[in-house]
Amino acid sequence: MVQALPYLKETASQTAGPYVHIGLIPDMAGFDIFEKNFSSVLAGPDTAGERIRIEGRVIDGAGAPLRDVLLEIWQADASGRYNHPADGRTKPLESTFRGWGRAGSHFETGLYTFDTIKPGAVKGAGGATQAPHINVWIVARGINIGLCTRLYFSDEGAANAADPVLSLIDNPARRDTLIARRSIRDGQVVYTFDVILQGDNETVFFDV
Repeated sequence: MVQALPYLKETASQTAGPYVHIGLIPDMAGFDIFEKNFSSVLAGPDTAGERIRIEGRVIDGAGAPLRDVLLEIWQADASGRYNHPADGRTKPLESTFRGWGRAGSHFETGLYTFDTIKPGAVKGAGGATQAPHINVWIVARGINIGLCTRLYFSDEGAANAADPVLSLIDNPARRDTLIARRSIRDGQVVYTFDVILQGDNETVFFDV
């Protein structure tokens, strides 16, 4: 058994802001640092699936949108396969779909956006089918440990009702905080997903 040395003290922690844009998405802050910037566009022009835009705001306990927040998303492709070696399913890999994206909130509006495709249903633990969803990770000033949540789709009612993860949330109102609302804007499919950090309508976060 390894014992802690009495003269060592815990290293101080630090939140992700207020320089999250400069350090992790410098192009949004006007800095040309990386040879290849991380992008909020996940799909290539030939990627199969329904093109969608995800947008929303991260709202603090006072009801104000955060303007220094960073979000990362991870999702399956339209056939329900992840672009990762750990996904051992035999479905063909969608080579033009990265499946991972990073975006920051707009400095003035607090709005974040991702351009991607709607994911397919995936198999979860024990072989149970999970409804189409997107995994979301959030960091910002005042958040010491990144917050993990999920985004589900409002037009997948039957699949959502049978989803084993959503079913773990007993309160329907709390379950509703994970549902992105579908609309059509200028011919484009848009799903709106606001994340509430505190308060009566706080988004469900997962301990992962």
